[in-house]
Amino acid sequence: MEGYTHLVKGLDPIADAFAGTVYSDVISLKAHEEIEFVIYKGVGTTGTSTVTVESCDDTTPSTSTAIVFRYQAITSGDTHGAMTAATTAGFTTTAGSSQLYKIVVKASDLSSDDGYVRLKMVEVANDPVLGGVLAILRKPRYDDAVQATAIV
Repeated sequence: MEGYTHLVKGLDPIADAFAGTVYSDVISLKAHEEIEFVIYKGVGTTGTSTVTVESCDDTTPSTSTAIVFRYQAITSGDTHGAMTAATTAGFTTTAGSSQLYKIVVKASDLSSDDGYVRLKMVEVANDPVLGGVLAILRKPRYDDAVQATAIV
């Protein structure tokens, strides 16, 4: 079970992906214990964003609350930075092209009875960045050969 993953498109790749305030899809963590978001910044030399994670009560969401999480930057080839604890204020991406950011959230870190999660990216340095977000759900709670959708 622990080796199974469920992939979800969190934000389709697009030019100027992180312009203004952008949210990933709201993703259910009701059937998984953990989610890893991967932000892929392709081309974009000076654009940056502040990244936070929000616990959500439903898919709308009616209520969302910033929560703590862990992240890791991969800003040069496949050289990983340290896994870092982020506060509810999040972190700001580094200016530059060809970067990955891994954001890890445990279902147990969601607020009260919330069962959903999303990324929030707020542009800091306004310069177009080609990018997108992939979500990888891990540690399914149920042994289903075909897992139910995580975006409802």
